[in-house]
Amino acid sequence: MIALLLMPLLLPWALAPLARRTAGTVRPEIALWAITCATAALAVGVVASLGALLLPLALTLPPVSALAELVRPLAVGPPSLVLGTSALATGALALAAHRVLRKAAREVTRLRAVQARVAQLPDAGGLCVLDDPRPDAYALPGGPRRPDRIVVTSGMLRALGPVEREALLAHERAHLAAKHHVFLSAAQLAGWCHPALAAVAAHVSFAAERAADEAAARRCGDRTLTAHAVGRAALAVSRTAGEAGAPALAPGAAGGPVPARVRALLAPAPVRRVVPALLAMALLCTAAGTSALGGAVWLHRGVETAQGEHPSD
Repeated sequence: MIALLLMPLLLPWALAPLARRTAGTVRPEIALWAITCATAALAVGVVASLGALLLPLALTLPPVSALAELVRPLAVGPPSLVLGTSALATGALALAAHRVLRKAAREVTRLRAVQARVAQLPDAGGLCVLDDPRPDAYALPGGPRRPDRIVVTSGMLRALGPVEREALLAHERAHLAAKHHVFLSAAQLAGWCHPALAAVAAHVSFAAERAADEAAARRCGDRTLTAHAVGRAALAVSRTAGEAGAPALAPGAAGGPVPARVRALLAPAPVRRVVPALLAMALLCTAAGTSALGGAVWLHRGVETAQGEHPSD
């Protein structure tokens, strides 16, 4: 039982190299969906396994044992190993919950602060120009009462030529149209649950930026021009790195490894194809889910035995 429930905690370490290969070789839209779904699935497996592992320790407490109607101690393995692992799982789950709540609250606060900052500014077709000499541009997701907006500073507009501005705006519009902030939110949340999944969030961000780059290139009809716009915008932002206040959930002009994005735009457009990395990610998620389910079933049978019942077939 212990080994089955530990597997979903170890398998996420294999996702980062698979995600890196997928983001670099698969069409961006497909890569974004595949990596995000795999990250979310493994995060669910991590939380489910930690929850199942803390149960043996919880059942040693008299109130919980009475509530579960146990007539004998739970026997699912060597007591010292089971209780030690259960104690570690309880601590890990509590730490993950604290991290998720703290960081999610911080990101929501930052997002609302930026939304409030631009709420009273005029916009044209969802475009809001912020009077700020620091170059920056990002797609700001709205909410039930706020529309989505593209926020561009006056500094960024001065840093780009007219045609490059159109490419930049097409890039940001693509972020909003495809709701890339949802993918980034899922990746961030999964990364707060497990340190291995935190490394995958960067690949989700890269895939989202690549998808927006390709949409902008199709809109402008010129891949080279789009590459120049991406490079110049990122260079302008890098000169004031750390000063702008865009939240992490608002895709920005300099997101992801810019040199790799520029190289991809200067190459032929990607084609739709499936590579072994996609299949490997699917097998990884299947293995994690099967292992977590098997461990949960084994634990359930142990609880049934402790209740004096015959384990279900």
